[in-house]
Amino acid sequence: MSSFCHWEENTLVLNILGRPRAKKTKIGKVIGKQLEIHVAENPIRGRATAHMVKFLAGEFEVNESSITVVFGVYNVNKQLRITAPKRLPAVIPSPLAA
Repeated sequence: MSSFCHWEENTLVLNILGRPRAKKTKIGKVIGKQLEIHVAENPIRGRATAHMVKFLAGEFEVNESSITVVFGVYNVNKQLRITAPKRLPAVIPSPLAA
């Protein structure tokens, strides 16, 4: 993967750099081959990852069940698969642009 994200048909694959203990949960900037996500939750037993998934479900207008954590539930380095997102944040390229 040459970027922080790519499309596999209607599924968006994202490489994430989680930033737990943030003041506010928000999408940050692209750092290398990862998208920074600030999470206002402590990294205890996957709670920060669960909070991130809930936040991203709202950002992409999908159900939480449409987001799969491929790896990194207990780590800041993660990969997520988002099936059929209805909305894309500005930092995510449209599959039509490829």
